[in-house]
Amino acid sequence: MGAFVNREEGSIYFLTDERAHKDEEIRQSSQVCLCFADPHRQNYVSVSGTAEIGADRAKIRELWSVPAKIWWDSPDDPNIRLLTVTPEVAELWDAPGNVVSSLKVAFALATGTHLDAGEHKKVAV
Repeated sequence: MGAFVNREEGSIYFLTDERAHKDEEIRQSSQVCLCFADPHRQNYVSVSGTAEIGADRAKIRELWSVPAKIWWDSPDDPNIRLLTVTPEVAELWDAPGNVVSSLKVAFALATGTHLDAGEHKKVAV
């Protein structure tokens, strides 16, 4: 599932399939946590918020892209659902790369100091 972030609307969108039963899961609990990672740069983001499921055809057409064609023939497929997440809290971890991290661990162990694991920020959205 690919994320479509729309800052102006304050939403993160996903296209999903009705047959995946996400609507049932969201009805049981609409609180979700999204996690994004760029392992090459050691950046991680966690977004907590509220999810809802719908079938807004205009928004589905707006978000339609090449990857969606793997799952559906067109944006008019009746099985496509729009999963909308409204973020409430986000956390970012920006850690140094693997080599730098390994050197920092070795330095901390050798000198008895505490590890500087990188930058961490928490933001209310």
